[in-house]
Formats: sequence, structure tokens, C-alpha cells
Amino acid sequence: MVGDFEQKRVALSTGVDLDVVDMGPRDAPALVFLHGFPESHRTWRHQLPHFADRFRCIAPDQRGYRGSSKPQGADSYTPDKLIADVFALADALGVERFTVVGHDWGGAIAWGVALGGQPGGLHPQWAGRVTRAVIANAPHPAIFQRLLLTNPEQRAASQYIRTFRDPASDALIEEQGIAGLLAHAFAGRVPSGGIQPPEEIARLIVDWEDREACRAMINWYRGSPAEVPPMDAPYGEPPATPFPKLTIPTLVIWALDDVALPACNLDGLDVLVPDATIVEVPGCGHFVPWEAPDRVNAAMDAFLAAG
Repeated sequence: MVGDFEQKRVALSTGVDLDVVDMGPRDAPALVFLHGFPESHRTWRHQLPHFADRFRCIAPDQRGYRGSSKPQGADSYTPDKLIADVFALADALGVERFTVVGHDWGGAIAWGVALGGQPGGLHPQWAGRVTRAVIANAPHPAIFQRLLLTNPEQRAASQYIRTFRDPASDALIEEQGIAGLLAHAFAGRVPSGGIQPPEEIARLIVDWEDREACRAMINWYRGSPAEVPPMDAPYGEPPATPFPKLTIPTLVIWALDDVALPACNLDGLDVLVPDATIVEVPGCGHFVPWEAPDRVNAAMDAFLAAG
């Protein structure tokens, strides 16, 4: 059992306040950990103590989650705002350069943070601030969108997103919260791999009682520009459009038994991320940071030690 982490309230220039774990030496290289849906900073409960002896470990509850600010409306959860939060958090904590670490939705935002903040990145005001990236079971945006348009396996696995986006789900969220929506969206699809320990399930259930947080968490999906076609929509290659390469050292950790994100998301990654190290984790489901923490920590140790 991993106990509670001390958090502090941090006001961001983007207009939201986040509850943040900030542990480890203040003058050490910084790791910014971004959790995904439907969790919190505790996604990283096995990583934070492991790395805090030699890194400054920063792990927010992102906007919409737990005690952090919960602006209402899907337009408050578009990727540009979520990416801006990360740089604003670094500013507020006096961190100039950092390694971004993300899982699930946090990994999706980490891709954007890395592309915007790498040397010569997409956002001149942030370029050069992100030195490395660690992504765990979060698809590269260009590969994911192509798979949704061309690959029946990924399209089928992503139909839950259409359920989350459907306004008809709002009544279920109000009545049963995120737990009810998850049971509805994933009916008949039992995730493989580990199960949260009882004390972690209890924490999540408390978090999910807040209906305002439930609506905000779903707005991450509703604010995303990703196109998820219905299963009967035609398949076809999207128009060829150039996508910027991510050139900083990048570690991609991929659990192979992820029911939502099959391993085809790794195909072609070496072209878009030429300095990628890919570590596959067999026999593990989607929530690899806590399902296989020793393997995640070992992969990160080797990657971070390489400089």
C-alpha cells in the first residue's frame, strides 16, 4: 500500500488552480508526470518515490480532476488548453526545462507538450523547454487518427469514445457517475491485467462521487478533435499531410494487452519519432504504471541514465 502524497495548490496563468505533488530536490532535473482518465496523480504512486531521490518529481491532478479547478464546457478541455497548463505549471514552479512523462490522456497531452516544447518546436514561446519524453500507452496523434480511419481493430476498440461523447450519456453520468458510464461503455469487454487494490478503488470511488468532476473528465473526450467514425463508416486512407517529427529522446512503454489501444499503434512510430526507444510489456493491460511498476521503473531508469 502506498500512502498519501503531500499536495500543494498552484495557481496557473491559464486561469486554473491545480493540486500538485512536488517532491524531490528542487535543484534536480525535473520530471512532470501527467495522469490519464479516470485517475489522478496516484497513477504514478510507484514512480514518484522511486525517482524522487534524484529528480524533482511534479505530478498534478490535471484540470477537471479531484480538487483541481473544473471549468465546465468541453471548450475548456481542448488539447491546446491542456498543453498550456503544463507549461504554466512549470512556470509557476520555477522549472525552465523538464522531461514530460504521460500515460493515457496524460500521454496524449505529453505528445503535444513534447512537440511544442522540443528545440525548434511548434510553439516558439515553449521551444527548447522539453528535453525528453516518456509515453506509456498513449498513441501518437498522427498514427491514432490514421488507425481510426483505416483499421477495424482500433476503430472497434475506440467506440467507447463515441459513447462518452454522446449527450445521451449525460443522464447516466448524473445518476451513476463515471463508474456507471464505464460499465455501460465497456460492457462485455473485461480488461486484462491487474486490478486496483481495494484501497485504491475506494479512493477512486470517492473521487467519482463529485458529479462536477465526472462531467469535466468526460469533457476531455468531448474537447478532443480526434474523429472516431462509427463501425459502419467507410474505411480509407486519410489525405497525406505532413506531421512534424519529434526529435528529442523519447521512451515509449507499451503494455501489449491493452483492450483500448492495440499494439498496431507502434507501427510507423520510428519514422515520426526517430530517437524513440520502445519497450513492450507483455501480459499487462492498459494501466501499466501501476500494473507493472517494476518494469516501468526499470525502463525509465535506463532511459534517464542515458542522458
